[in-house]
Amino acid sequence: MSNLITLFMRWLCLLSAIYNAKHIAHGSSMGESTRFYDFKVQTKRDTKLCNSKDIVTINGMFPGPVIYAQEDDRVIVKVTNKTPFNVTIHWHGVRQRLSCWYDGPSLITQCPIQSGQSFTYNFSVVQQKGTFFWHAHVSWLRGTVHGAMIVYPKAGVPYPFKFPYEEHIIILGEYWLQDLQQIEKATLASGGPPPKPDAYTINGHPGPNYNCSTNDVYQIDVIPGKTYLLRLINAGLNTENFFAIANHNLTIVEADAEYTKPFTTDSVMIGPGQTLSVLISANQPVGKYSMAVAPYESGKIVIYQNVSAIAGFNYIGAPSDSLSLPAKLPKLDDEVAVKTVMDGLRSLNQVNVFKEIDKHLFITIGLNVQNCHSKTPKQNCQGMHNGVLAASMNNISFVNPNISILEAYYKKIKGTYTEDFPDTPPKFYDFVNGAPNTIPYDTQSLNGTRIKVLKYGSRVQLILQDTGIVNTENHPMHFHGHSFYVVGYGKGNFNPITAQFNLVDPPYMNTIGVPTGGWAAIRFVADNPGVWFLHCHIDIHKSWGLGMVFIVNNGQGEQESLPHPPPDLPQC
Repeated sequence: MSNLITLFMRWLCLLSAIYNAKHIAHGSSMGESTRFYDFKVQTKRDTKLCNSKDIVTINGMFPGPVIYAQEDDRVIVKVTNKTPFNVTIHWHGVRQRLSCWYDGPSLITQCPIQSGQSFTYNFSVVQQKGTFFWHAHVSWLRGTVHGAMIVYPKAGVPYPFKFPYEEHIIILGEYWLQDLQQIEKATLASGGPPPKPDAYTINGHPGPNYNCSTNDVYQIDVIPGKTYLLRLINAGLNTENFFAIANHNLTIVEADAEYTKPFTTDSVMIGPGQTLSVLISANQPVGKYSMAVAPYESGKIVIYQNVSAIAGFNYIGAPSDSLSLPAKLPKLDDEVAVKTVMDGLRSLNQVNVFKEIDKHLFITIGLNVQNCHSKTPKQNCQGMHNGVLAASMNNISFVNPNISILEAYYKKIKGTYTEDFPDTPPKFYDFVNGAPNTIPYDTQSLNGTRIKVLKYGSRVQLILQDTGIVNTENHPMHFHGHSFYVVGYGKGNFNPITAQFNLVDPPYMNTIGVPTGGWAAIRFVADNPGVWFLHCHIDIHKSWGLGMVFIVNNGQGEQESLPHPPPDLPQC
């Protein structure tokens, strides 16, 4: 009898799912079809590097499950939290057109999903295709809670490059033996820098260079003469990485889920939050070749993990006892190698970026040292000059509010944020070389939840300027809800007279590595109403306050206005 009841209930669930899929697909002017996924946030015992620990995962997988869709599809993901930790999921690179409620950053667009609760994300991938990923956007859970999201072109629409024999997802990550949330908590309490990761990983595998990892190696088996597409994703927390394959060139054909003119290089640097799709021709003698990941050491005072993660790129037919040829990576502080690839990124087609600008913003980014106010300075003030490390944009260190900014904005709840984020830094000086860097000078930043309001349809130019107050460093800046044209970048201080801009075919990205001791200029149209986070994707920098929020006001009519919140929106 119980079996009959179970079968009947499954039949009802199936009918309900079919009805909902049809209802949603027909009720939406955007979605072509609907993809359903069920995410269970749960802990799993994991053994690596001679140690075992519990890690937070989705459906017990590390990395997590891949989401597949086609351009314009609707994606529905029910997330059920079976851990004691708060969690949210961000769909990185998805522009969330009129679906800001489902963007995912904790206390920006939603309160977190608490233990035992569920929330269903429901959005369409409008006019987007390519390599995306999803990840937790609470604390440092992203370290293990992440996975790929692959959006294919519509049926019958080919790639604008040679169709590959196979595609492979390559997720770069970091691994700590300690619990990630404890590391973040202890680091913030110390006022000093975080520990370096214990290992880098490729699809969750550290490779043979680490303890107890001889057999913990990811491997791709390839056929001589075939072409392969590798979808590279950097899901790491705090490190930008070089990636290379021994004796093989990489031809970049897509960056941040946007097609590019093909550009061939022997290595790439990919920062946290960035994705690159590259073509590899298996055109070398039959053998075994290493894929290698190592840090891009852009921060001169940062302590990096200098042991490389290794994976296999092995030709079928290679002798099983043959040794892998080592991959040649750039010098770990090679800014020229980074610039060379950035110079090579161009939009596939001419785009003719807008020339008239409605809103100019100049924002400095970097680290700060705040004065020590602790009664136990040895424990809590381990930053430079016995201070407390912080990070800021225009000298404002972002502070998370107690409820989500989007909910406060929608419900007109006062006291959650202020609308006074400055258009320029408080003072101008030689940001890169002449910055004050000792406590007697002004290295302080102001704490606050300040936002910048943009009129719907505004054409915005934003200059991001790295500073040397504490340490010049490459910062991967990620913008939620919008992509942007990278119209210029360079070393030193931005100079509007000498800066060279590309307004013809610049890359269209969602995460830009602002050069070490340099600047980047981006342009975007604020055409998506809602609350959107702009932040450094190095998590310790975000934890220290390197972020800010834009509010894009409603335009005219329903298609330019933020919809009502979903009924199951989590409460704080």
